[in-house]
Amino acid sequence: MFKQLSERLNQTVKKLSGQAALSEDNIKDSLREVRMALLEADVALPVVKEFIEHVREQALGEAVQKSLSPGQALIKIVNDELTQMMGEHNDALNLSCQPPAVILMLGLQGSGKTTTTAKLARKLMHEQNKKVMLASLDVYRPAAIEQLKTLSGQIDAQWFPSEGSEKPLAIAKAAIDAAKRQGQDVVILDTAGRLHVDDEMMHELQAVHNAAEPIESLLVVDSMTGQDAVNVAKSFSELIPVTGIILTKTDGDSRGGAALSIRKVTSKPIKFMGIGEKVDALEAFHPDRVASRILGMGDVLTLIEDAESKLDKTKAEKAAKKMQKGKFDLSDFRDQIQQMNKLGGLQGIMSKLPGAGQMPMGGMDDTMFTKYEAIINSMTPQERRYPDIIKGSRKRRIAAGSGNEVPEVNRLLKQFTQMQKMMKKFSKKGNMQKMMRQMQGQLPPGFPQG
Repeated sequence: MFKQLSERLNQTVKKLSGQAALSEDNIKDSLREVRMALLEADVALPVVKEFIEHVREQALGEAVQKSLSPGQALIKIVNDELTQMMGEHNDALNLSCQPPAVILMLGLQGSGKTTTTAKLARKLMHEQNKKVMLASLDVYRPAAIEQLKTLSGQIDAQWFPSEGSEKPLAIAKAAIDAAKRQGQDVVILDTAGRLHVDDEMMHELQAVHNAAEPIESLLVVDSMTGQDAVNVAKSFSELIPVTGIILTKTDGDSRGGAALSIRKVTSKPIKFMGIGEKVDALEAFHPDRVASRILGMGDVLTLIEDAESKLDKTKAEKAAKKMQKGKFDLSDFRDQIQQMNKLGGLQGIMSKLPGAGQMPMGGMDDTMFTKYEAIINSMTPQERRYPDIIKGSRKRRIAAGSGNEVPEVNRLLKQFTQMQKMMKKFSKKGNMQKMMRQMQGQLPPGFPQG
């Protein structure tokens, strides 16, 4: 997400690196670049105008610290304004009511609403230890009820059965009553989506909302639709008391215009964002962290939180000890690939590391690691433990078994050997600090260098 915007903003900052201080001339040129970058990211024009004016005032005001370079000064101002534009802080779910807390899920068809319903339920169950019931009010889409039922089984949430012949309002009332009797903490009602906002749909939603009295009414919008997502959010919030927004498909959205516009246009907070298809791919939306990602400064806090909640600590500790002893083998490497995938893959991790977007990747990507995992799975336990025995006929067998070519097997073995050498080097005292100093020199302009 925000890839194009991030690249353009970093180019703008680089142009300021040779300047002695921020001035009216270089600010004018820089803001023209920033304005184009925001418009290309599909940010709403009124939002862009207000943003640019605020940055101009800050950049030419007395608030700019003299100790900062022009690049650092502009990054700080833009970072603060981006954060303010998106809401300054995360608006957590409000569940402060007599159980069960009712959450109403709203949105157009195709926005990812049903999948997001299951993701939210899982998040509440795993992170807040809540007992959650799911119910589908979508009696219009034939597979909708069955889809949510299947997802409910995958995450072990309580399922409230419903039929296509029933009325949404009746299902909502019955589900809430059942949740009360069963002592559920939360009941999430997945309403029907439509291809467009229409009167019939809104009347139905208003009736359900009035009867269910939800403490949260969450609007799910597809971030990849850009300004259409903003318009949909505006239309819904004018007719239904929306309490928050969930942006879906942000992992496929390289522009990010919806995230940057929606709070300003609707005054509704973005509470979560979907970052993938898996049931655990839902993140709390922190404006300050998202602004930091946009400017290439990473999001280490979210990465740490993800690691703590998703990684197998026992495996990680075991792998660390084997690395220190120089006994790290291909089975361990495969485990690391699987652990990495739990954090959103290489791309997901790199997007959260300071300056990582500016670093050369040497051809590494998530597709390559998927191939590597398949290749390792085609090996025998002995081959994984002793890669040196993998020669001609073994390579051909492994390549055929994994659906790859022999050169790809060679590439894996070569990179694994290089990695082993690097681990031995860094296990020696002082070498890790040296590597960190080298990495620091590659951080983006304006990022603190120590």
